[in-house]
Amino acid sequence: MKKNLLSKFILCGVLSTSVFMPLMGNLNAEEQSEFEKVQTALMEKLEPLPQKDKDAQVAAIVSDLSNEFWVTESEGMKAAAEEFGAKIDIQAPESHTDASGQLDIFNTMLSKGAQAIITSPITESNLIPGIVEANNKGVKVINSGTKVKEDLLKEQNGYVDIQLEMDFYGQGKLAAEYIIEKTGGKGKVAVLAGNEGSTNGDGRRDGALDAFKEAGMEVVQVVQADWDPQKAFEATANIIQANPDIVGIACGNDDMGLAAVEALEEKDMNDQVVVVGVDFTSQAKEAIKEGKYDASVAMSPYLGGKQAVIIALKAIEGQKIDDAGETSPMAIVDSKNVDKFEDWK
Repeated sequence: MKKNLLSKFILCGVLSTSVFMPLMGNLNAEEQSEFEKVQTALMEKLEPLPQKDKDAQVAAIVSDLSNEFWVTESEGMKAAAEEFGAKIDIQAPESHTDASGQLDIFNTMLSKGAQAIITSPITESNLIPGIVEANNKGVKVINSGTKVKEDLLKEQNGYVDIQLEMDFYGQGKLAAEYIIEKTGGKGKVAVLAGNEGSTNGDGRRDGALDAFKEAGMEVVQVVQADWDPQKAFEATANIIQANPDIVGIACGNDDMGLAAVEALEEKDMNDQVVVVGVDFTSQAKEAIKEGKYDASVAMSPYLGGKQAVIIALKAIEGQKIDDAGETSPMAIVDSKNVDKFEDWK
């Protein structure tokens, strides 16, 4: 199953219509790469853009700077800050599970005079005390990724200035739908999920589960592997030992997906199991090219980071930002279309 896969989706057909179409704009497809097209359209959507060289101070807290996704998102943030002449401070806790450490970073950023803070919370509630304090100080809060629990935030008279939406449920569903098509919707499948309680982890898990159930496939196990490759490797080894006839594994990110592939390779089962992840990391791209990894749901963390900083700068200026909406494209990338994504980031 790993060689010469027939792609269900071809870009631009692969880009989720509900997410991508608002970004299309007036583009010349022959002159721009897929990444360039999306970037051009995103900048058009964000108009009016903030003024440049105002020396605004923006801070950003991500969940894990050892993960390629967050590193790439940070690069997008830095690029936007440089383009618009702003200062930016990007930090992450020691681990992707260090919720209290992330709150400490948030509070430190407040004390250092940030005018806007971009947050990617580890859980739905760990940053609430900091967000409330930011509200009291007039600091703008741009939330991206895991959503903050609205009821708990309202109880403390807190709010985020904007929640940047990303269709995590749709990403998980798209990954599962690829497996469904490759297997004819028959057989046993499993899901390797991220941190339980995180919007991205739960959304991708639930999207995959709903797609499998709707297709009538048997989900033999759902494992919360916490984005951890070692946990994903061990979970896959246990799953295939108990279910040697399994046909597909949907993974919450590529780190877990590639770990699943390693476990399958050890048992010489990689050709019989379709593995799909999310993020389209550089390692995933190479594995797809080599025929080891079936597919990945590509997003653009770089543009997500760039967008967040631009919106933060608009908020500092007093521009209206509550209609930014959902702007992140997504696509299935496999061996048939991977060459079209060389500059995707």
